[in-house]
Amino acid sequence: MKLSDFKYSLPEKLIAQYPSEKRDESRLMILNRKTGTIEEGVFKDGVNYMEEGDCLVINETKVFPARLEGTKDKTDAKVEVFLLRELEQGLWEVLVRPARKVRVGNKLTIGNELTCDVIDNTVSGGRVVRFNYNGDFYSIVEDIGKSPLPPYIKRDPEPSDKTRYQTVYAKVRGAVAAPTAGLHFTDELLETIRKKGVKIVPLVLHLGLGSFRPVVVEDLSRHKMDSEYYDISPETAEAVNQALKKNKKVIAVGTSVVRALETSVTSEGWAKPSKGWTDKFVYPPYDFKIVDRMITNFHLPNSTLLMLVCAFADSESIFKAYRKAIREKYSFYSYGDAMLIY
Repeated sequence: MKLSDFKYSLPEKLIAQYPSEKRDESRLMILNRKTGTIEEGVFKDGVNYMEEGDCLVINETKVFPARLEGTKDKTDAKVEVFLLRELEQGLWEVLVRPARKVRVGNKLTIGNELTCDVIDNTVSGGRVVRFNYNGDFYSIVEDIGKSPLPPYIKRDPEPSDKTRYQTVYAKVRGAVAAPTAGLHFTDELLETIRKKGVKIVPLVLHLGLGSFRPVVVEDLSRHKMDSEYYDISPETAEAVNQALKKNKKVIAVGTSVVRALETSVTSEGWAKPSKGWTDKFVYPPYDFKIVDRMITNFHLPNSTLLMLVCAFADSESIFKAYRKAIREKYSFYSYGDAMLIY
């Protein structure tokens, strides 16, 4: 398949600017990938598609408030510094805006506790900066940073976003984008799932801004994914493999979980404990080795997330579901409604 196969038009009013009032009462579209049939409900109805012995895999990555506002020394021009990746202590790869005004050699002041020196450019148009501070860097960022809402949310971050743009099970700091399929779960719903006999196990994949970066080459084999850190523990790998051995379902909460599991798979089709960096790009056709069912949101045109979902089901079924979602005014993208594909 090629890039132009993943285009669709979405009315801007369907791009969710705020989350649903209650996490687990978002709308849920349920797609049978074998028959193409579609059912509808609310998110907490998804528990009806889980059985005792199944394994639900969640991503415990935690979003940190990566959006910092500052000024350039001497001119006091306003700049935004978006934290992407810590290269070593105090040294970060960042995006800056407006980029044309921030050059190597500039010093930026962020609040009363942070300054940074711009020391290099990156191939992706970002900058490498060295921060100067006293105390704990992440504590300072938690105090002064703003939630890194996606660019299609056309409003300033609000205090509530620090909670709502975060899963209830987030534990391991490191993401600048939320694993949005997980935003729909509540503690109560997770407990209901456990009581049904479903094993819930975590992994970590720290999502970066590549989640929002569209593919721009028509030949998909030429697209290079951003590398993202992942960690699958021995306990999680064992739980996944036990479900597979017993012919139970492995249910992935989000595309990030799918990518981590498919990165870790052995030649025999088992999950293995592993950690490191993955740039795995899943697009049709693709033979999934581990995941049987997937919970996901509705994704951007031309995005790698949409391509993965089309590989998991098939493009015809996915676009049929998307057309229905548009007709029936589902909410799209990070704060939007969800799909269960089985």
